[in-house]
Amino acid sequence: MKNYNAKDVDAYIVSAALAARPKLKELRKIIKSTVPKAEEKISWGVPFYRYHGALVGFASFKNHVSFGLGLSGLSRADREILEKQGYKTGSKIIQIRFDQKVPTGMIKQILKAQARLNEAK
Repeated sequence: MKNYNAKDVDAYIVSAALAARPKLKELRKIIKSTVPKAEEKISWGVPFYRYHGALVGFASFKNHVSFGLGLSGLSRADREILEKQGYKTGSKIIQIRFDQKVPTGMIKQILKAQARLNEAK
């Protein structure tokens, strides 16, 4: 869900559906703990994080939340692992249904790799 009225990530999360809020809070916590120097803001109506360039963002939808990468996208190997675990993926996103656990380990790994790529630029 895009929320162009949200002034910050807290406001975005509060305006999301009740079922989405725990997932959004968890994603935010993972991002902030894995890349603590990432800049947090609202871009394009959704929470977005920058660290030496575009890092990641997330958004709430009717039946899921999406975790999206900046420029590099997901590797084929990461997509295959996530899809075997029941997650839908795209070239740059992971969809997490409200009845699924957030794939914390994979997301941390992906965040660290993206941060290293951004630092190298």
